[in-house]
Amino acid sequence: MLQVTGSVSNLGAAIGAGVAALAAGIGIGNIGKGAAESIARQPEAAGDIRSAMILTAAFVEGVALFAVIVSALAIFVK
Repeated sequence: MLQVTGSVSNLGAAIGAGVAALAAGIGIGNIGKGAAESIARQPEAAGDIRSAMILTAAFVEGVALFAVIVSALAIFVK
């Protein structure tokens, strides 16, 4: 008999990892866009805006890495 659950699990994990990477890219793009607009409006606050932007981008990357690892675990742990 065919093992359908394994292939569906692998497909779901691959889709999950792809969606996590895509969402992280969109999120970081929005962070950069917002920071550039904020710095253009208030140049004297550029340092504070830049540090907040970097911290937020790091959090987004951390969540994306967590999602990719969970997706990889769905493939390897059965």
